[in-house]
Amino acid sequence: MTNRAAQICLALFAGLTFSASALAEEVQVAVAANFTAPIQAIAPAFAKATGHTLVAAFGATGQLYAQIQNGAPFEVFLAADASTPAKLESAGLGVAGSRFTYAIGSLVLWSAKADYIDGSAAVLKANQFKHLAIANPKAAPYGLAASQVLDKLGLSAALQSKLVEGQSITQTLQFVSTGNAELGFVALSQVYQDGQLGSGSAWAVPDELYEPIKQDALLLKQGEHNPAASALIEYLKGPQAAAIITSFGYKL
Repeated sequence: MTNRAAQICLALFAGLTFSASALAEEVQVAVAANFTAPIQAIAPAFAKATGHTLVAAFGATGQLYAQIQNGAPFEVFLAADASTPAKLESAGLGVAGSRFTYAIGSLVLWSAKADYIDGSAAVLKANQFKHLAIANPKAAPYGLAASQVLDKLGLSAALQSKLVEGQSITQTLQFVSTGNAELGFVALSQVYQDGQLGSGSAWAVPDELYEPIKQDALLLKQGEHNPAASALIEYLKGPQAAAIITSFGYKL
């Protein structure tokens, strides 16, 4: 290859590299706390598949909703319910028609102690513990589901004085994992992966004891013209994301 030809090839390569990097964008995502581990697994796979970078901020769905209303620079919202994204869409803060259910969550009663829960509600009914952790029902859909379970079991009044509330499902998990509460209601995705309980003991709460936790995604108005935001919405609908999401115990 002549020097002139080599220079042309290098110039073309540099141009292609510049074009590819110019197309790569960053997307700011508000993520419900229960979906922390899955989105951390999805982020590198999304980057590899699209070239775009995902930057996530985590919190209770209600807290994230308030931040979006107050102008936080989020472009995609991954909520822990369906009603909150619907409200944002109705208020004109989301792109009409972009909302869809990306996962259906499951609730689990979990203890860091290996033999504390026998795979049933017996430990709740025995009422021999000091503290039961739940997420704030007003801010976190998983906390609302936990309160529904206690109602269905007829235990709300008996256990009210023992409840400790986390502001998010992440804080609720911390209460239990650190021993500040002997047990607590958390998201299945926080303690299971690939069908295995990571540690401790648990009771997978039957679906009929709480309303389905349909988790909806929404393309926010701030991300309407960001190709990375649109790419993430489409990626979450695809088979690669589905495989990761279901590996954490979610249903589709």
